[in-house]
Amino acid sequence: MEADFQIVIVLGILVATVIMMVFEIFRIDVVAILTMLALGWSGVLTPDEMLKGFSSNAVISMLAVMILGYGITTTGVMERFSEAVLKKVGNDKNKIIGFLGISVGTLSAFMQNIGAAALFLPGTLDISRKTKIPATQLIMPLGFAAILGGSLTMVGSGHLILINDLLKNASLAPYDLFAVTPVGAILLIAGIVYFFLLGNYVLPKEGNASKKKTAQESLIETLQLPNNLWYYSIQEASNLNGMTTESSRIWKDFQLNLIALADGENVIYAPWRETTFKKGQILALLGSEKEAKRLAQEYGLKETIQPGIFNRLSKPDESGFAEIIIGTGSELIGQSLRDFAFRRKLALEPLILFNNGEEIKGDFSDHIFKKGDTIIVYGLWDNIRNIKNDGDFILATPIESESKNQSKAIPAIASFAFGIILTFLGVPIALAFMTGAMAMILSRVITIQQAYDSIDWKVVFLLAGLIPLGLAMQKSGAAFFLAQYVMQVVEGQSVIVLLTAITVISTIFSLFMSNVGAVVVLAPLVIGMAEIAGLDPRPLVLLAAVGVSNSFLLPTHQVNALMISAGGYQNKDYIKAGSGLTIIFIVLTVAVFYLFYI
Repeated sequence: MEADFQIVIVLGILVATVIMMVFEIFRIDVVAILTMLALGWSGVLTPDEMLKGFSSNAVISMLAVMILGYGITTTGVMERFSEAVLKKVGNDKNKIIGFLGISVGTLSAFMQNIGAAALFLPGTLDISRKTKIPATQLIMPLGFAAILGGSLTMVGSGHLILINDLLKNASLAPYDLFAVTPVGAILLIAGIVYFFLLGNYVLPKEGNASKKKTAQESLIETLQLPNNLWYYSIQEASNLNGMTTESSRIWKDFQLNLIALADGENVIYAPWRETTFKKGQILALLGSEKEAKRLAQEYGLKETIQPGIFNRLSKPDESGFAEIIIGTGSELIGQSLRDFAFRRKLALEPLILFNNGEEIKGDFSDHIFKKGDTIIVYGLWDNIRNIKNDGDFILATPIESESKNQSKAIPAIASFAFGIILTFLGVPIALAFMTGAMAMILSRVITIQQAYDSIDWKVVFLLAGLIPLGLAMQKSGAAFFLAQYVMQVVEGQSVIVLLTAITVISTIFSLFMSNVGAVVVLAPLVIGMAEIAGLDPRPLVLLAAVGVSNSFLLPTHQVNALMISAGGYQNKDYIKAGSGLTIIFIVLTVAVFYLFYI
């Protein structure tokens, strides 16, 4: 009787959790914490069991993956990856989704899908920035492809590895490595095609993260700053030859700012006033297109496309605008830009001066500065960072990108690869990835404080709060009760009905239980039903294991949890995009098993 009462309590908490998630009554991590507390206060779980999620393999793996991903990002490795992808497929969204989906899906066939997703996430975000395609349009397809790719081989996910042990325990023959490949390949291709055809309708145009303007966007919009660079080369007949930047009157007469000057392979950022122009140099100018063309006409310059040597100027995480305030003890007080040699010392181009509320543009080289004057500058973030700890200036603009330590690229890649290799050797994923994360810290790719800062605690509490629900379903017998009830309903029905029932209940369990836990509960029931129906139980157990990968409706799967913050998604986004793929998954899985496995 007490057991029945506990089943009722757990199912009630399950229904309440689903309602709160679907209707977004509270933020998803808050819902998870409420669920965890309800299981503790109801007495279904002991306090130790209630808190077990915080020490679970899933949560520890997630922490480690976040640290590893951050370490890879800080070295700039994934920037090179994103550049290679764009060079191969261009800026077409569908081609990008296809390339990333096939790549991460194939990788997931041989390693844990959370690791594959984490490896591709930084590069995907960089591709989003470069192409202006909203991250929401790329990240969810990436995550879903990683989940689908886990069904390409019998070692692609923990629950597929487990079923061979369960089959052996039941005196049944295990499956070989590629037994699941046909259905896995069909599902992966279907998932990619789904986003090809319906991505514009089911994916959000922008996520919560993108609705809020960045500091750069706010600064550009508020001050109406020019945000386009124009590139001109100095021809042999140009009368700009031999002039200096000041004598050319670029600032004064044309209201243009010379951001950089390329001389062969050498780039000078914010050239100082005595820099001499000569044939073959390329100018990077910031300002209106009309004035840039007027300058080119007057001085005989030739417009050119952006040379590769100026790549850093086109990357938002490499250069941008900043607002700096003259500090109390600044050396600039009582001097002009000319006296201070502002450009030569700081390699930053001054654009606008605010003095006593007055906005001054153009050439203010002779203005005598006083405390509180504010300058808007443009330059590389590396140069802007240099003034952050300088007593002469107060940096009023947040730097939105981390500096890239490319010298640490090899140890960063080695640490990530080390963690992945350990998983291939049979080391538990949490232990393997945390070892890789610690290797990054010990090799000084990142500091321990940076590791702490890289953790998204919303995701941690989401997983840690919902894991006890799966435990409670198993402990109370609620999971067995649901599975048994479904099996009783379909007993004596056609094979198609049986296959559909197994796939549907596997899908439901996957949303609130670990995939491994769901398979442990379902396997003995499925074997029993197969014997009653006179069918070979092996394909039905495999079907149940494939079915628990159908985790697209809610962000409760590890991969979806990792993606939710990066994409700024809400529960409704997963319901909208995941519902269609869930149905396709069920239909295709049932069809393939009916035709080729039964």
